[in-house]
Amino acid sequence: MPAMRRKHELPAKRCPVCGRDFQWRRKWRRDWERVVYCSDRCRRHGRGGAWA
Repeated sequence: MPAMRRKHELPAKRCPVCGRDFQWRRKWRRDWERVVYCSDRCRRHGRGGAWA
C-alpha cells in the first residue's frame, strides 16, 4: 500500500482556461497525465482564454 502524502506534497497543474492551480485527486489517479482542466466548466469553455 502506498504511503500517505500530505496535500502540499501532491502533484499540481495549472488550468489553461482560468489559470488556477489544481491538485491531484484520487479519481484522477489513472488519468493524471491526460487531465488538463480544473473543472467541467473550464473543460466546456475550452482554451478560448481567461474569463474568470
